[in-house]
Amino acid sequence: MSTCTNWVNQAVITCKNWSSKTDYECTNWADEGSNQCSEWADEGSSQCTSWDKCHWYTPWDCIAGFFCRAWYWVAKWVCKGWYWVAKWVCKAFAWVVEKFCVLFGWVFQLVCTTWDTARCALLNFWRWLQSLFGRGGKGRGPQIEHVFVLMLENRSFDHMLGLSGLTGVDLQGNPVTADGVAVGVNTNPDPATNTDVSVGPSADYFLSGIDAGPGHEFENVVTQLCGAGVTYTDDGAPYPDIHNTGFIADYAHSGAQVPTNIMKCYAAAQLPVMNQLAREFAVCDRWFSSLPGPTFPNRFFAMAATSGGLDGSPSDLQTVISTGFEGYRFENGNIFDQLDQYCLPWRIYRGDDFPAAFLLSGMNLNELQGRLTGFDDFESEVNDTGFDKKFIWIEPKYSADKFDITGPGDFTCGNSMHPKDDVRRGEKLIKKVYEVIRNSPHWEKSLLIVTFDEHGGFYDHVAPTPATPPGDAFTQDYIQHHFPFDRYGVRVPTLVISPLIRKGVIDKTEYDHTSALATVQALFGMGHLTARDGAASDLLPLLSLGTPRTDAPLTLLPVADDLPPLPCDDDDDETGVILRMKLAEMKSAQTGGTYRGKRVRQAPVDRSQIGFIQVALLRVLQDAEYPERQQWIEEYRRIQNNLDAAIFMTEAKLKLRYGADVKKEARLEQEKLRREKRARRR
Repeated sequence: MSTCTNWVNQAVITCKNWSSKTDYECTNWADEGSNQCSEWADEGSSQCTSWDKCHWYTPWDCIAGFFCRAWYWVAKWVCKGWYWVAKWVCKAFAWVVEKFCVLFGWVFQLVCTTWDTARCALLNFWRWLQSLFGRGGKGRGPQIEHVFVLMLENRSFDHMLGLSGLTGVDLQGNPVTADGVAVGVNTNPDPATNTDVSVGPSADYFLSGIDAGPGHEFENVVTQLCGAGVTYTDDGAPYPDIHNTGFIADYAHSGAQVPTNIMKCYAAAQLPVMNQLAREFAVCDRWFSSLPGPTFPNRFFAMAATSGGLDGSPSDLQTVISTGFEGYRFENGNIFDQLDQYCLPWRIYRGDDFPAAFLLSGMNLNELQGRLTGFDDFESEVNDTGFDKKFIWIEPKYSADKFDITGPGDFTCGNSMHPKDDVRRGEKLIKKVYEVIRNSPHWEKSLLIVTFDEHGGFYDHVAPTPATPPGDAFTQDYIQHHFPFDRYGVRVPTLVISPLIRKGVIDKTEYDHTSALATVQALFGMGHLTARDGAASDLLPLLSLGTPRTDAPLTLLPVADDLPPLPCDDDDDETGVILRMKLAEMKSAQTGGTYRGKRVRQAPVDRSQIGFIQVALLRVLQDAEYPERQQWIEEYRRIQNNLDAAIFMTEAKLKLRYGADVKKEARLEQEKLRREKRARRR
C-alpha cells in the first residue's frame, strides 16, 4: 500500500466516520425535537380544560375548547413535520457527503493504482536488469524469495541452549563450539545466602503455579546486568558497568519463592525441536535483543529499526490516543512501509487476537486490505504455488488473554514461550512453521528466522555490547528513561534455517533484531530505515550454498512429553455464548466484589498488558461507527484496574471474533425501551 493509497484510504475512512456521526446526530436531534413537540402539545392541550364544561347554555365553551385542542394538535404535527423534514435533509446531506467520499476514493484510488502500477513496473524492470548482470555488479546474490520471521517471547540464549553442547562449524568451515554455559563455572551471587549459585539443569517447562514470572522491564535488566542496588540515571551518564551478576537478586525482588531457579537451563532433550534445527542449520550465539528492555520496544526494533524513544513497556494507556488512534509512528516508517515503497508484497500471520504488530501506524488500513490474517491461513497460503510474499512476519499466540480479575494475568495457554507458559507449546509452533515451509513448493527459495524478542529475565553470561543508536527523531510521549539506545540487550537464541545453509553452522557474528531487516533490505535491494539497521550485519554470508540442500528433514522430532503439560482450556473453543457469560459475571463483580467465589483484586493494570489493551482498542476502532466508536474510546479512557481491563478485552473479543458489538446492542436496546415508553404514554 503506497503513501498515495494510504492517504486516500485514510481520507475516505475519516470522511465516512464524519458522515456516520452526522447521520446519527441528525436522527438523535430530530427525534428529541419531535418528542419535545409532542410533550409541548400535550401539555398545552391539557390547559384547554377550562372549556371542558360544554353545555347547551354555554356553546362558546364547546367551540373554544374544540379550537384550543385543534390548534395544539395541528401545531404538534407541524412541529413534528418540520423536524421530520429537517432530519431527512440533514441525513441526505450526510449521505451525499459519504457517497462523494466513496466516489472521491474510487477516482483517486484509480489514480493511485495507475501510478503504483507504473512505478512498480519500472522497479520490476530494473530488478530484471539487475538479475541479468548480478546485483550491483557483484554477481548474483542468494536466490531467496521469501523471508519468514517467527519472533517468540522472553527467553535467553543460555536458558534455552546454553547446556545443549552445540558443536559445528563457523562460516569458514572451521570446527567451533557454541558459547554456552558450564556447570560450576557460570554463577551468580545469591543475596540470601551470600554464596555463588551455578547454572544447571533442568529448567521447569512452565512457571505457572510454580513461581513468579521473572522481571524484564528496563529497571529489572539494569539490576540483572549490573548487580543489586545499581540504578540507571538519565543525566547523560553511560550505562552502568555490566558483569551479569544480578539475575538472582532481581528475581528475588520480583517475588520469586526460589530465586535461584533463574539460573536453571534446559537440557537438549527438553527442547528437541530447537536443538534439531540448531544442528541441521545455523544457530547464532551472538544475537542480542535490540535494547536492554521489555517486549514492545524490542519488537518495534525488529519491525522498524527503532522504537521512537520507547525504552520500556507502554506505561500509559493514553499514549495510543495521543497518536490519533493510528498506532505508533516512527520518523522513517517501518519495514512494511518500506516494502510497499519498493512494491514488494508482505504478510503478517497473527496467532493472537491482539498482535503486537498492530500497534504500528497504518496497520488498521493494512488489515482492512487483508494483509494481516490469522495463523490458520498460514499453511494453505504458503502451499499455494502463487504465494508471492517477500517478507512474512509470524506472531505467536501470546496467551489465552484471560486477564484474570482475581489477580494479574500470567500469559499462559499461548504458544509464545512466555516464562509462565509451557515452553513445549512454543516448540509445537516452531515445528509447525518449519514443516509447513519445508514441505511447500517455496522451500528452496525460503529463509526462516526463529528468534525471541528479549530474554525474559533469565540468566545469560555474555555481556551485551555497545550498539549504534538509530539516530531518528524520538516521540516525547514514548520516552521513559531517556536511554540513548547505544547498547544491546541480553542475548537471545536465534535459529537461521534455509536449504542454502550448510549443516551445523554456529555463527559468531554479532547480530541484533535489525539484522533481520538488514537481510531483507540486502536481498531485495532496499535502503536502511535508521542508522541501527544500516550498521547491522545481515545473514547473507550464511546462505553459502550454490544449490539447495536435499537432506533437510521433512518432519522434526516430536515435542518432549516426559512430564504432564500445563493444563489449558482450548481458548479457541471459547464461544460467543461463553464470552457473554463471562462478561456478565465480570460486570456483576464490579459491584459485588466477587468473581466465581473469589474476591476481586482491584490491582493496577500490569505494564506488560497495556500494549495489548492498546492493540485491542485499535482493532475494534477500525470498523466501529458513531456513536459506538466514541463509546469504545470512552470505556478505554475509564480503564483503571485489571477488572476494567478484563471487561474491555472480553468485549473486544466478542466484536473481533463474532462481530458482536455490545456497545451497539446496548444502544439499540435503550432506543427500543424509549420507544416502548413513549408508546405507553400515548
